[in-house]
Amino acid sequence: MTLKHLAAIGQPQREIARILGVTEGAIRYHLRRQAAGAQDGRARQPFRAADLADAISSYLASGGDGPVNLAAMHDWLVCEFGYQGSLRSVQRYYRAHFPKPQVRARRRVETPPGAQAQADWSEWPRLWIASRAVYGYLFHMRLSYSRFPARVWSPRKDQLAWHHVHNEAFRRLDGVPATVRVDNERTAVGRGAGSWGDLNAAYRRYSHMVRFHIDACQPRQPQAKGKVERGNRDDRTWREITTRQWASWDELQAWTDERTLRESARRICPATGTSVGEAWAEEKPRLQPVPLLPEPFDVVATRTVALDCTVALEGRRYPVPFALVGRQVEIRGCARVVQICADGQIVIQHPRHGRERIVIDPRCYEGPPTDTVLPPPPLGRMGRKLQEIYAMAPQQRPLDLYAALAEVSR
Repeated sequence: MTLKHLAAIGQPQREIARILGVTEGAIRYHLRRQAAGAQDGRARQPFRAADLADAISSYLASGGDGPVNLAAMHDWLVCEFGYQGSLRSVQRYYRAHFPKPQVRARRRVETPPGAQAQADWSEWPRLWIASRAVYGYLFHMRLSYSRFPARVWSPRKDQLAWHHVHNEAFRRLDGVPATVRVDNERTAVGRGAGSWGDLNAAYRRYSHMVRFHIDACQPRQPQAKGKVERGNRDDRTWREITTRQWASWDELQAWTDERTLRESARRICPATGTSVGEAWAEEKPRLQPVPLLPEPFDVVATRTVALDCTVALEGRRYPVPFALVGRQVEIRGCARVVQICADGQIVIQHPRHGRERIVIDPRCYEGPPTDTVLPPPPLGRMGRKLQEIYAMAPQQRPLDLYAALAEVSR
């Protein structure tokens, strides 16, 4: 084939002989054979595996309609029939006598607005943060309809980081889609893969609270989440990420958010023909509102709500809506807040590690009664006056307020 190509482009026979390391006579001989249409005799030789044609046909028939493992068939022929040929001889026989397997066509669909987002990680081995080379991860969540992306940086890739980047992505998308298609990361699928895998217990619980369905991709099917895969590939063209010195992760995140918004105003959404930003504005009403998102936590406890509408954690008492009096709630100690959950939802949260040992929130005592719990009695005149005085700065409290308080106390 090399000789044929060099002769076709006009290379002299002497130069062809020099390149191939043969004589000019050999070049002339082969050119004459090619011009006469002669065939290589090796192509007419019988296949070594042809002697076992019946055994090969029986083996293929017993294998069903799935893909054929020729290496396994070669081992079977060697063990059962003492076949002396190579795997290559079996491959040549198979290609010559059996048709190529059927090609499975792919169905192209466009998901409706708000129905799906696709999520995946990309790894960045060398980022310059605070004058140090660090290993970073970029979480990419992209709405399937509008193609609007949310990109969140993280120095880790563990379970807490997985939940944290989801929270930040939902905030940037300004809504929660009905389903999130994810890869088979262990933070998403604890065992197995795809539709038959077992979801990670922590991630399953997180999805129930935020109210979206986890859609795990089939293994080795990257085209099943091609929109976010394409986004990860495009991210590699942002050279400034790896060449610029970033003061902190926050600076890198702010730059990425600004670049994402500029990109969405420029790129075209295939589903609508408008810009990605305009398609996102059209899709946002179809997304679920972002709830009070569960934060990664390091302390969890189950408590019964006392009659004074409080629960205890870490030596402090936190208020809970009065309707939950007598019921068990779950308390989670997060990085900055304490979240109180009931019926799979976050009902209220308070700052964590404050100086106060008893936290007061008047909102927890308001609202209509339930079938089992009545609201606390309202504040009397003395209580209301005390609240008014407390709400004012000491230097602004007039003396007549204290006089009115004295009248009330009589």
